Amino acid sequence: MTDRLEVKASLSVSDAGEITGTAWPFGSPDRVGDVIEKGAFSGPATLPMLFAHDQGQVIGVWDQIAETDSGLTVKGRLLVEDVERAREVRAMVKAGAVSGLSIGFVTKEAKRHAKGRTINALELHEVSIVAVPAHPGARITSMKSVTSKDSDMENEETKAPEAKAQTPANDAPGIDTKAHNAVLARLDKLEARSGQIGAPAISQGDDTERKAFVNFLQGGEIDRKALTVANDAPAYILAPEETSSEFIRNLVEFSPVRAVADVRTAGSHKIVLPKRTGVTNAQWRGETETRTASKPTFDEMEIDVKEINTFVDLSQWVIEDSDNVEAEVRLALAEDFAAKEGLAFVNGSTAVEPQGFMQEAAVAHSLNGHVANLSADALIRLVYDMPATYRNRGAWVMNGTTLAAVRLLKDGHGNYLWQPSYQAGQPETILGRPVVEMVDMPDIDEDADPIIFGDFKAGYRIYDRVELQVRPDPYTQAVNGLVRFHARRRVGAGVVRPDVFRKLRMAAA
Repeated sequence: MTDRLEVKASLSVSDAGEITGTAWPFGSPDRVGDVIEKGAFSGPATLPMLFAHDQGQVIGVWDQIAETDSGLTVKGRLLVEDVERAREVRAMVKAGAVSGLSIGFVTKEAKRHAKGRTINALELHEVSIVAVPAHPGARITSMKSVTSKDSDMENEETKAPEAKAQTPANDAPGIDTKAHNAVLARLDKLEARSGQIGAPAISQGDDTERKAFVNFLQGGEIDRKALTVANDAPAYILAPEETSSEFIRNLVEFSPVRAVADVRTAGSHKIVLPKRTGVTNAQWRGETETRTASKPTFDEMEIDVKEINTFVDLSQWVIEDSDNVEAEVRLALAEDFAAKEGLAFVNGSTAVEPQGFMQEAAVAHSLNGHVANLSADALIRLVYDMPATYRNRGAWVMNGTTLAAVRLLKDGHGNYLWQPSYQAGQPETILGRPVVEMVDMPDIDEDADPIIFGDFKAGYRIYDRVELQVRPDPYTQAVNGLVRFHARRRVGAGVVRPDVFRKLRMAAA
């Protein structure tokens, strides 16, 4: 397995006190199909508590970590007395804006299946408080407040200011003006919080503005527009006075190439792969006949690491007045990058993106025999045109439209070529081999290649150089009242064994 840090989100965050929660539930997969088995966890006795897996935001410590029958449970505390960010996170948790726990770990042993992985061994590095967990069952189960100078008003007692000492010149009790002003400031702060998400608004305002704001976050052009609170700027989105803490998200589909390809890490901008292009030339000879020399031939191929990036501008007001808009923008970036990456792995052909396996010219093809109607015989011929070694490890790849057409095909005995999965965790099959649905594959059309069959583990390689990074820049756009979030990712990919693949071409003879 590759030693790279992974994060699995689950629900939770805490007050200036103890937090108890389930960091990972056993017995069910997360949103990408991964299952972690009981007994897989290893790591130190105490772990840092981060916010959103940002190593620059250490907000507490987890000092009790244990596996139970139901899952991995953790207990810890926020450093609200010493860390300002911990107090802010506590406020978000109390408001219900964030409630998820996420684990960061390095996989040591795992088995991959059609819908994800079963992880048998991992090294736990940290547990974060997040807004959107990968596993919906990871939640905080309890939270105990600890009274502190920075606790909310319901967790502290308001004390009367101490009276000044009586003197002949001042025989009436005085008021400590500094302490009085501090209490008023705290009340103003709490009142401002109570007017945010989830609290009754004083003024409803224009509903059009709220709809435009939600519309933007569901799929607007985040790479060109900045969120502001200027209702007189025609090209900008107005921050609403009141927004629901629940976002209605548009569906983002992407091709799960990573589930079937060989994924590795890269240490530089270019990977050089030596390869053998020919074998020796042995010949049959008699006992005393002269032998002839031969040697294998070799060559090399290169895979370049590419970069995908963008940036998003959020106004300071939006960040301050919304409890979860930053987390939603980060999620939108992650989904956008995953979709663009999946498209490149399938159809990437330009110099600035990874090479897609459908664009490799050296991959052979078989003819369907008809330009519009899929042929069951053509699929059978395609499989047996390949060497048995690759055929027995191969998988079918197509989009949902093509898969629907394949499901109607029958052999000469009236049996469907497609067979459903009768066991949990096992994929559906065509001619006994698994099927992977990828949304970016071509549709059935004349001269198109809507289906590819092959051994993706042996033939397609993905190299991760830099995982998705989202870094805030509060300085360069500060004069405009904006915070710029830079997002980038570096990854390379390419076909390393064209002979393990075969396409089906929609063409006659």
